[in-house]
Amino acid sequence: MTTRPAIVVLTGAGISRESGLATFRDADGIWARVRLEDVATPEAFARDPARVQAFYNARRAQIMDPQVAPNAAHLALADLERRWPGDFLLVTQNIDDLHERAGSRRLLHMHGELLRARCTICGATQRCIAPLEVTTACADCCRAGGLRPDVVWFGEMPLHMEPIGAALARCDLFVAIGTSGSVYPAAGFVAEVRGRARTVELNLEPSDGAALFDETHHGPATQIVPAFAARLLAGLVPSNE
Repeated sequence: MTTRPAIVVLTGAGISRESGLATFRDADGIWARVRLEDVATPEAFARDPARVQAFYNARRAQIMDPQVAPNAAHLALADLERRWPGDFLLVTQNIDDLHERAGSRRLLHMHGELLRARCTICGATQRCIAPLEVTTACADCCRAGGLRPDVVWFGEMPLHMEPIGAALARCDLFVAIGTSGSVYPAAGFVAEVRGRARTVELNLEPSDGAALFDETHHGPATQIVPAFAARLLAGLVPSNE
């Protein structure tokens, strides 16, 4: 029996762009309109929690908009996960739930999830689809105030780094999709596996780390991701030649 390659896929904001969600670092992205220091740091939350909550409430409402749905790239990755006979892990920097809605299950959110809230007192998390206020109480545990979005802010440690590191250590194929290549530690994954795993970039345009990849394909995610997934799955079918 042939052993199938172990795959790790990393996704960034670019994969959700065609679903109607704004990216962060493009010229017209979120950080071009809002200073990250004002809404995406622990210090910003301590200084002005109402402003931070309002920023994430608006983003949460956008994700919940019925017109925002998984696109062909999300669906292709979910299909690849279902059909791939080897190890597969999808690591996303995105805080939206479009991968889950597409059907992905072997998935880790390294930057947290916008549709969850975390208690600043006890650390308990809970699903959150309604707006958060400064006085919103922790319903699951301590019932005190202080809920915040369950997202990783600048200056905080990304989540799930131990299982992500273990998957990278044993992967044979690493694919980065829709990432800027400028946000660490995710931007360092390609260098970590380079030389022992095949590395592929699928992006609208070359990322900051494009030169580190063995193979690059540039174009809309809804076109290049399904095409790449189809080629991987076609390789499972024995040749008649």
